[in-house]
Amino acid sequence: MNWGTRWTIVVLVVLVALGTAFWLELRDDAAPAGQTPSATARDHRDADTSEALAGPRARAHLSPCPGPGSGAGPEALRGITVECAGDGEPVEVAAALAGRPVVLNLWAYWCGPCADELPAMAEYQRRVGSDALVVTVHQDENEAAGLLRLADLGVRLPTLQDGRRLIAAALRVPNVMPATVVLRADGTVAEILPRSFADADEIAAAVDPLIRPTR
Repeated sequence: MNWGTRWTIVVLVVLVALGTAFWLELRDDAAPAGQTPSATARDHRDADTSEALAGPRARAHLSPCPGPGSGAGPEALRGITVECAGDGEPVEVAAALAGRPVVLNLWAYWCGPCADELPAMAEYQRRVGSDALVVTVHQDENEAAGLLRLADLGVRLPTLQDGRRLIAAALRVPNVMPATVVLRADGTVAEILPRSFADADEIAAAVDPLIRPTR
């Protein structure tokens, strides 16, 4: 075997190894919703300590995350615990969403349509009152950026910090943002809405028939 052939084989081996590593990285980063998140995923960055988040939390001034409701809550969410963005306390998701109709709005700080929709979600919560609970789920590990985005928008809805996207995976939400999941009071999924809403009227038209009994 001459040197030219040997070098060709070496180059091919290196290219195959690099290509395999790149493919594996893309596969992990783009894991579809409904599959187990990558082991490298985190709920928030190392920089997002309690001390570092104190200022953003004060600026956002979010509503408290819901306490345990009646019943065990949505079966798919049992065993999932995430952080309440407003105060950093752990939230057992299924228990917190139990016994009441819930509108889960999944978003991230860098998502433009999410920022347009969040004020509409806040207005819908104002209109619907105690008939349903609107909870937002921030799906990026940059918790500080999520809090500051909510502060800038003036949206004070209770927010779960879920950088690993455990909630979306458990509920099999399509890998798009924003997305809204409507849960009935008994914990079953009424509908998954992988779309954005322009205003509270659009939200009401899509959600009200799912959570309010026909009379």
